[in-house]
Amino acid sequence: MSYKGFPSHSKVSKEDQEFYDLKNKAAEYYRSNGVPQKIESVLNEMFWQKPDDIYGYLANYFSGLSYTPVISKITGKEVFDGRGLTAVQAEVHCIIRNEEKMVCGAVMDGSFDGLPDGVESGEMLSNGDLQHLSITTALKWIRENFSPVLRGFNPTDQTNVDKILSDFAMARYLEHKDSLIREKEEELRNEAMSEAPPQATPTSAPAKDKKGNDKGKKGNITENPLPPAEPPVPRLPGATAVGAVSLAVAKTAAELLGTPLYRHITAVRDPQVVQSPHSKKDSGSSLGWAQKEMQLPVPIITIMSCGKNSAGKLNLLEEIILMPSSSLRVREVIGMGLDLQCEMRRILNGSTYKALPVGVSDEGALQVGFDRPEQALDLLAEACANLALPLGSDLHLAVNCAAHSLMDYSRGKYEVMSGCHKSPDELVDIYEGLINKYPAIRSLIDPFRKEDVGQWERLASVIGQSCCLLADAASNLCPRWREAKPLPPGATKAIIRHHSDMTISDLIQSIAEHKDAETILAAGSGDASVVDLAVGSGVSFLKLGGLRGAERMDKYNRLMAIEEEQEGIAGAGEINQPVSFESESGWNSLTVSAK
Repeated sequence: MSYKGFPSHSKVSKEDQEFYDLKNKAAEYYRSNGVPQKIESVLNEMFWQKPDDIYGYLANYFSGLSYTPVISKITGKEVFDGRGLTAVQAEVHCIIRNEEKMVCGAVMDGSFDGLPDGVESGEMLSNGDLQHLSITTALKWIRENFSPVLRGFNPTDQTNVDKILSDFAMARYLEHKDSLIREKEEELRNEAMSEAPPQATPTSAPAKDKKGNDKGKKGNITENPLPPAEPPVPRLPGATAVGAVSLAVAKTAAELLGTPLYRHITAVRDPQVVQSPHSKKDSGSSLGWAQKEMQLPVPIITIMSCGKNSAGKLNLLEEIILMPSSSLRVREVIGMGLDLQCEMRRILNGSTYKALPVGVSDEGALQVGFDRPEQALDLLAEACANLALPLGSDLHLAVNCAAHSLMDYSRGKYEVMSGCHKSPDELVDIYEGLINKYPAIRSLIDPFRKEDVGQWERLASVIGQSCCLLADAASNLCPRWREAKPLPPGATKAIIRHHSDMTISDLIQSIAEHKDAETILAAGSGDASVVDLAVGSGVSFLKLGGLRGAERMDKYNRLMAIEEEQEGIAGAGEINQPVSFESESGWNSLTVSAK
């Protein structure tokens, strides 16, 4: 647009002159930003396409020309997770088309944050002050540190966002570690000053019996002393903020890109894998190359629990887990698990088991009170036989022993059954007998404490390739800013958990370090985002717990939705399922979990 000047002989009022100048400035502003050309272009395109929603067409066109949304602030609040425990919720706000909007949030529970490794959630409930300190610190970090630093960041830049979070946590961790060392040194100095010097006492020769032998000796038999438990490693109070903000940023990026979270995680893991939405037109497919390579994890189901919380004497079988064939669809696996639970309940209602107490465990599995491990495994075998399920061929078992929770330190033995204590060496023989009797067992999880290194090694040599050992509580995989410790000897792989102090990049890196083995992601408390993390990070198996509880079933439903989406886009048969968990060298797996 252009405007002619006023004639030189005419009298122009001040208001007209100002209005004339203002119109010229507006015209120049629009020309410099290419507005007339863009309006002309979209009006021409719209005329030929004649869309039903004219203004929707214009909105979509101009939305594509708007600036990339950037983070304006991050807020945090204290909420409750699915178990009724306090947790941290981080919310990401962005500037979108000149308006500030809250895009996405993420909740990370803080049940293990700021508490020593190995502390159970039940013990945490009585440690409310420490938990409150951790939540308060996390909210302070989000408000005073993460929000100002990440302001102006593109939420799709996950790697750099995670680096900022990790660097900050590293600095706080070193400060926290130094303060603990100073407190310990001060405590030792105070104890040394308060103690009086010990008085020398005469030493007496050891008493002997009439035969001249030392008292207390039983021939030449010596029992190996129990290795003491390693001192608990305190976690950094407030570190929950790291995981919550990282996950919230990832969900925000997926929302703004209009793509599922699992595809965004895949792009973060390997930027060359997933094409951008603008390249779909040239790919000849709505998926692009890499999305045809999308790997769906096989769900594994906790079908029964006979651990310490069950009503019977048996403590050893904390979880009995179904490991189905990778050829089954998600819906088929879930249906098989539900049928199996119904059949086991039917059998338990019969006279054979004398109406043993049956309940539901915290993991959503059938909880039955047995006195011996053989009873539980025989029940499962009978139910599989009744349903014609191929136990031992296309269906295998994993057993989570959770041995770290069974140790009676006063006796130096594991309480495998109420009142029945076994030494670590005796426990090796028990495991060997179970595996020989029930060859469908292909994996033992946490058969010992991490300190019983000799027994880990001995059991691995005894069972050979027929079964593998996995470390869960016996592993110490952690964020890059904390010191990791080696696995017990004989352990095939570790169970990686998505702890609340881990960024998305930490989780991806932990999985990538085990790329030569099959991988499993086991989900803890939290929303269904962990399913997208499993699919996007390329794990082979997904452990979601039992088939009870709305929170867990939401995760199973999310996995089914992803499977159906992939089948709808690529067609059945084009989805790459992971290889079977049985390989030439035996079952070899890594497990990952969100906590």
